[in-house]
Amino acid sequence: MKASDIMTSPVLTVSPDTQVREIAALLYERRISAVPVVDDGALIGIVSEADLLHRQEIGTECLGQGGSWWLRLFSAQPSVKDYVRSHATRARDVMTRCVVTVSPDAALAEVAQILETRDIGRVPVVKGAALVGIVSRANLVQALAVKAGAADASDHTDDQSIRRSLLEELERQGWWRLDRANVIVTDGVVHFWGMVESEDARPAARVAAENVPGVRRVQDHRFVSYNAPTMT
Repeated sequence: MKASDIMTSPVLTVSPDTQVREIAALLYERRISAVPVVDDGALIGIVSEADLLHRQEIGTECLGQGGSWWLRLFSAQPSVKDYVRSHATRARDVMTRCVVTVSPDAALAEVAQILETRDIGRVPVVKGAALVGIVSRANLVQALAVKAGAADASDHTDDQSIRRSLLEELERQGWWRLDRANVIVTDGVVHFWGMVESEDARPAARVAAENVPGVRRVQDHRFVSYNAPTMT
C-alpha cells in the first residue's frame, strides 16, 4: 500500500492570513491536531497544537531570560521569535515552515519511519508543490486494521480505482463530510473511518460504495458524533 491509498483527501487547510483564534477553534471542533497552511494551492507551512502551546492569551508565553544585561543581549534573538509566536494573530507568524512531506507513491513503511523519527502525528502528501492529501498515525492504524488477517491484494490497481471513483462520487454530495471521514479500500472491501453525524446518515455512504463497480463489501467503522459542528 502507498500513501495515496490511505491519505485523507481533499485536505482541510487554512490561508497564511487565517486568524490564530480561528485555527484554535478549527483544531478543537474538528478533533485534529494540525492544519496545513496553503497559499495559491502550494503548501507553505503547518500549524499544529505545539505551535499554539505558548500563547499570551492564556498566560503560557515563554518568559524572558533573566540575568545580566549582556546575557539578555546575546539571547535577544530567540526572545524576539518567542514573542512573535506567542503574540501573533495570523497563521503566517506561528506556523512551522520546514514541513516534512511525502509523495503519493511513498510506501507506508517510509511514511511510518518519518512519523516515528520526526515524532510527528501526520505528514502532508504533495505532488509537485500542490498539497493532495495528508496521512496521520490514525490512517496507518486504520490500514493495519483492514489488512489484519486479510490476504495480499490480488489487484492493487482495482482498489485504487474503486477508492478514486467512490471519493469522486462522495465529494459531489452535500451530506458527505470530507473533513470528518476517510475511505480505505482493500481487496474490494470499502472501509469508512472517522465520524458520522447520526446513524441515519450511514446508509447513504454505503449505497454510494455499493454502486461502484468492483466493491465486494462495505464496512462502516465511523463513530457517531451527536454534537458535530457545522461546516466551517
